[in-house]
Amino acid sequence: MMMHAIGYTRHLPLDDPQSLVQFDLAQPTPTGHDLLVAVAATAVNPVDLVGFKRDAPDDDHPAILGWDAVGTVSAVGDAVTLFHPGDRVFYAGDFSRSGSDTDFQLVDERIVGHAPQTLSTAESAAMPLTALTAWEALFEQLGIDPHADNQGQTLLVINGAGGVGSVATQLAHWAGLKVIATASRPETIAWTKAHGADVTVNHRQDLVPQVRALGHQYVDYVLELSNLNQHWAEIVDLIKPSGKIVSITGSEVPIDLRALKQKRATFAWEWMFSKAWFQTADMVSQHHALDEISQLLDAGVLKSTLTKTLTPFTAENLRAALQLVASHRMMGKAVIER
Repeated sequence: MMMHAIGYTRHLPLDDPQSLVQFDLAQPTPTGHDLLVAVAATAVNPVDLVGFKRDAPDDDHPAILGWDAVGTVSAVGDAVTLFHPGDRVFYAGDFSRSGSDTDFQLVDERIVGHAPQTLSTAESAAMPLTALTAWEALFEQLGIDPHADNQGQTLLVINGAGGVGSVATQLAHWAGLKVIATASRPETIAWTKAHGADVTVNHRQDLVPQVRALGHQYVDYVLELSNLNQHWAEIVDLIKPSGKIVSITGSEVPIDLRALKQKRATFAWEWMFSKAWFQTADMVSQHHALDEISQLLDAGVLKSTLTKTLTPFTAENLRAALQLVASHRMMGKAVIER
């Protein structure tokens, strides 16, 4: 059987009609731990733009983007135990495999969750990648126990209005921390406070005096989501002794980890795709995290960050959604629905 997909064979500007094209290819067959998912909606993320800049395939094998999806399990591999055909699922996928900009996608069951029951298709599709990134950053890399008494603990989120930040502030608020998030425009300040931040500070100004004016000499945790090099000196100054820092952004130039030695502070990276990329022994933790995130969404503890839905699923709409992400001024998530 054949299916439709949208992808690229060469690097062209996003406003070029040939930058993304629709094509047909054979529907894959699941084996092992794979689910074959009939994709109902796909969200766009900055990682799509990273993928779009990778080495282009040849004309016969277009690259398929898309790392956020919701859909229905159509068939399962012979080692699958967590799902059955007909199950509604959501997931962020695997960066080493073809993405979700296609009618049917293979995805390992261990990185898939049961989709929320009370959200719309588009609302659900907006959540997996950012929610998993925030979950792992807070509860694995920073080591915060969401079920412990975290009153009095303070988290600084740099870029609170971004995709990950908008979920991290909600999760940290649910976990009982005081959340200080950065935002600079009136609309992003309002958005950030509506998504779990207790207070905001302006990342276009020195963060140190602003945080200290709030009564915090140091913060217990820092979640860096915007520009590590720009904020590194401020982070070093603000982190408490034995505090923890995690970043998702990478760095253009090496950071000086020696600056943390006197405080005995800990620094870690978060890349949500690591577990699938390396087939780690704890891959199934993403299944469990997504199932808990789904329950939190259904309970109203978390709310979807969907702000724009495009339909139908066409190359034109996918280009438009990616251009929104590339503008770096969009709040929330854009989803393309079938």
